[in-house]
Amino acid sequence: MPWTLGQRLQGGKYVIEEVLGQGGFGITYKALDIELNQTVVIKTPNEYLSRDPEYDKYIDRFKREGQILARLSENSHPHIVGVIDLFNEGAIHCLVMDFVLGENLFEAVRRRGALPEAEIVPCIRQIGEALMIVHEAGLVHRDAHPGNIMLRNNRKAVLIDFGIAKEVLPSTLSSTSIAGNDGFAPYEQMSSGSREPTVDVYCLAATLYYTVTGQRPTTSLARKLNNTSLTPPKRIFPGISDKLNKAILKGMALEAKDRPQSMQAWLKMLEAPKVTKPATKSPRIIPWGWLVGVPQSMRAWLKMLEAPKVTPPRIIPWDLLVAVLLSYPLIGYFLGASNARYIVWAVAVAGAVAGAVAEPVAEPQALAVAEPVPFAVALALAVALGLALAVAGAVAGAVAVAVAVALGLALAGDKLRESFSKFHTFLILASTSSLGLGLGWLGHKIFNTGS
Repeated sequence: MPWTLGQRLQGGKYVIEEVLGQGGFGITYKALDIELNQTVVIKTPNEYLSRDPEYDKYIDRFKREGQILARLSENSHPHIVGVIDLFNEGAIHCLVMDFVLGENLFEAVRRRGALPEAEIVPCIRQIGEALMIVHEAGLVHRDAHPGNIMLRNNRKAVLIDFGIAKEVLPSTLSSTSIAGNDGFAPYEQMSSGSREPTVDVYCLAATLYYTVTGQRPTTSLARKLNNTSLTPPKRIFPGISDKLNKAILKGMALEAKDRPQSMQAWLKMLEAPKVTKPATKSPRIIPWGWLVGVPQSMRAWLKMLEAPKVTPPRIIPWDLLVAVLLSYPLIGYFLGASNARYIVWAVAVAGAVAGAVAEPVAEPQALAVAEPVPFAVALALAVALGLALAVAGAVAGAVAVAVAVALGLALAGDKLRESFSKFHTFLILASTSSLGLGLGWLGHKIFNTGS
């Protein structure tokens, strides 16, 4: 007899709240763990199975698999219900598991109809990965139908209510009552209690069939005994992808040898194909923005904001050069009168060098002029020229002109160096002074030819 509401177990540790389900092998209760103050699920074998001659074998399997599940729970898996406790209440063996809040797939399909492929396939994959762990532990669930797959509120799936000891076939039960959820179990499970992983492959593929079509699949017994065909899920719901349709039909192959031989192999059929892009040459990109005047980079645009580099114009002090040019003919004339042929070009070169290389120096306090003038060089040159011309016999005029020319060369050279190198300054002054000296020399020859 099932336990009643409010009944206490284990000295009051557990309080029965309601019956969640009852099948051919066991009864599942919802209960409250008083010590932990949390809701749990308690599963027990059906009481009337005690009259079966193989009952002890059945109970041994129940306890052994419960212990294995308890060890699995030590490394809790997010998609496998946790086992909390194993105990006996009188002669009844009990398995205590976590209570998973949510709705099972039967309830979800009844409420919403067929579930979208993109939503349900990840959940089925989660359960498949959980079953892989179960298979590695040497167990087979054999009850992975929609009623034993819970969907949490976060859309994560959890596998519950293991079909413990279903390989035992109690003589008190008819063969047709073993599969409490026919349509989801392969015929070899119902006829011989198979414990191969291909059983779970069939169950999970059939569950996927139900969730994406909203219809129960044809039972494996009807297919085996009556040769009834299984309607492809894509024919019921054309929106199903060809890949999913193929995976379901392969997993639900009637004969176990025709199914994928492991859960991992079947899950691989549900994977999205990896798309490999063909190697192609990079397309030639035409900078259309450049063609219409749009900068192609931030650096190019910032460069447009820069102030243009302005090359300062070369400034030639024509007034000073004209003064030098007009002064030198007088020196040339005096030198011509003195018949000092060889000193003419020496004077021109010396003046040019002085104007080109002399650096401005601070002015003496006694002489205030508008600009700094290289007085030391100018005066030295003036004295040198004055002495040279005095020896030639033209003392008075030569000294005055020499001073003027020296100052002019210094000023002109200083101005020219603002725009030219010293070498170019020398060439300009040398050519200017040479031209002036030549003109003065030539003038003396012309005026004194007839006398």
